[in-house]
Amino acid sequence: MNENRLEDLKVERNLKSREVASYFGVNESTYSEWEHNKIPIPTRRIAELANFYNVNIDYMLKLTDIRKNIEETYTLDLELIGNRLKEIRKELGLSLRSLGNALNCSFSSLGSYERGEKLINCEILISLSKYSKYSIDYILGRSNNKF
Repeated sequence: MNENRLEDLKVERNLKSREVASYFGVNESTYSEWEHNKIPIPTRRIAELANFYNVNIDYMLKLTDIRKNIEETYTLDLELIGNRLKEIRKELGLSLRSLGNALNCSFSSLGSYERGEKLINCEILISLSKYSKYSIDYILGRSNNKF
């Protein structure tokens, strides 16, 4: 599982885990498990946490050391995300099956993500970002900067 900077961001804001958990309507133990990489953070929550802390997702998930302050709150648009996933796959020159094999994901799941039928699974999202070098913020529509 990927590391993250949730604890550092929480401390920066002088917040307690229970306060953040309450804000998101989850148990304190759930937030603590996200913070300490015990369980994956759902994709929707990744975006919400980045909005809450006003940072880029790639920084929050320790995929980069470059911190960008993002003040604007973004909502997830499944159609936009699907189009970006398809764009990335095509730029990589891969079929759904080939990319699925590379990400250890079924091609049918990737197809449903590309069609905007389902939100991409967080672990697949992180794997895709690492594999393609595309920013998660770009993939999820929080930024127009690809890398």
